[in-house]
Amino acid sequence: MTTNAIIQFAAYLIVLILITKPMGVFLANVFRGEWTFLTPIFGWIERLIYRMCGIDPNSEMKWTGYSTAMLIFSAVSGLILYGILRLQQYLPWNPQGFGAVAPDLSFGTAMSFTTNTNWQAYSGETTMSYFTQMAGLAFHNFASAAVGIAIAVAVVRGLIRSSVQTIGNFWVDLVRCTLYVLLPISVIATIVFVAAGMIQNLSPYVTLTTLEGAKQTIAMGPVASQEAIKILGTNGGGFFNANSAHPFENPTALTNFIQVVLIFSIGSGLTYMLGRMAKDQKQGWAIWGAMTFLFLAGLVTCYVAEQSGNPILSKLGIERTATDTQPGGNMEGKEVRYGITQSTLFATVTTDASCGAVNSMHESFTPIGGMVPLFNILLGEVIFGGVGAGLYGIIIFVILSVFIAGLMVGRTPEYLGKKIEYREVKLSMIALLSMAFCILGFTAWAVVYPTALKSLANQGPHGLSEILYAFASATGNNGSAFAGLNANTQFYNVTQGLAELVGRFFVIVPMLAVAGSMAKKNVVPASTGTFLTNTPLFSALLVMVILIVAGLTFFPALSLGPILEHLLMGAGKLF
Repeated sequence: MTTNAIIQFAAYLIVLILITKPMGVFLANVFRGEWTFLTPIFGWIERLIYRMCGIDPNSEMKWTGYSTAMLIFSAVSGLILYGILRLQQYLPWNPQGFGAVAPDLSFGTAMSFTTNTNWQAYSGETTMSYFTQMAGLAFHNFASAAVGIAIAVAVVRGLIRSSVQTIGNFWVDLVRCTLYVLLPISVIATIVFVAAGMIQNLSPYVTLTTLEGAKQTIAMGPVASQEAIKILGTNGGGFFNANSAHPFENPTALTNFIQVVLIFSIGSGLTYMLGRMAKDQKQGWAIWGAMTFLFLAGLVTCYVAEQSGNPILSKLGIERTATDTQPGGNMEGKEVRYGITQSTLFATVTTDASCGAVNSMHESFTPIGGMVPLFNILLGEVIFGGVGAGLYGIIIFVILSVFIAGLMVGRTPEYLGKKIEYREVKLSMIALLSMAFCILGFTAWAVVYPTALKSLANQGPHGLSEILYAFASATGNNGSAFAGLNANTQFYNVTQGLAELVGRFFVIVPMLAVAGSMAKKNVVPASTGTFLTNTPLFSALLVMVILIVAGLTFFPALSLGPILEHLLMGAGKLF
């Protein structure tokens, strides 16, 4: 590992640590309805929204009511986005005159943005009008992110409350998250991005004449504002097809660093919020420690694989070692502005956090380097994860971990002073198994379906990796892709749309049910036989449970994809 890489990775980790506590404190205050420095600015707007919508902020919901409200909101907003896509040619702010989006692509896109997946089977600058980008896609960037955070807060309430039936009010959580968290940070980030060189306009596309005399069209648009919430809300859907590799979306190394910080900022802060609301800060740090270990392990693995490069090229006399005059390693598919260090950092962060934004093409990574983003998604997007989704996702593994610990010591498992019983374990397993069945089931269908195989740019193990990554990304609500797969077909638009729905709601609803079940329970005083969940030992157990579950579930598929490809490359059989 080069000195440059060590410095950049260390700087990122230091910044992440520094922002975790203030973000966590702020989130706890917002969702407990306490005063924050933004209350004088947005407090009256919040009250006005409640009055106009007939919401009683003091009325709370059971888990069933919370789930119903969330599902209704997601369904209605998804239908509206579908309508915008289908009627795009009749709507304003369409200087390019783009027509209606095809029905299957509209369905896939609507499901994608509603579920915070933001998978794009289209090229944004040649398909979507400014109105669609702002009123359709950007709205869902805020809304889907707010839904995820609201669910995480509701789950935390269920874990820390005692002998109650309610876990909060979905509408209040949705409004507070949008007003106090997502909107202010996005505005600040937009201003910073514009100052750093991102474009922000509603101008028609510009046609230029190159030095060779050819005509070139330069796409314009409200990019900076889209980029801010795309990154902060771990959405990932880019304004341009090249996403954060495009100089208008990510012009400098500084904007690149700001983006990867924003991706983890809320997810990291939510772990601190958990400890603060539970009145035991070590609980939050224990989960943060497990997440950080997995993040660093993946980052180092991905970087080493990419910096090592392809050994076959050495036989051709190509230098793979980093020197003062060239980066070495595998630079295919990477922007020279960022190099291997920032490319692997971005790839690891975006797939840890179910963001899906990319500044390099994962398709062009080495087999092991490309397996890291894939494996991050297969872990369940629990390494900080999507905003909110990472926290309630890792709670599933927390429940399994304390259950296993309880089996080892011969007593009923407990978490935050409450007994974990068969109902919570069953609900957690429903969430895990539904994701695994969806990923592997759709992948198995695709590899034997001739129409689906026609979308592949590569055959053999790399082709399997493309398909597995696509359905893992959809089910894990990530949205990034191995770019060699053409997903803009009826088969992939429909199946991925269904996978996105399963990956989102077949996890959210069981976890809300867990929250409702836990909220009813009494707190049991700790005893000498209580397994502590706020120690490094528990963090280690949590890491092992996550790795074992993912390994048992997905190792056969990985062994036929990136692992086999790596072995073939080492044997010099790939060229």
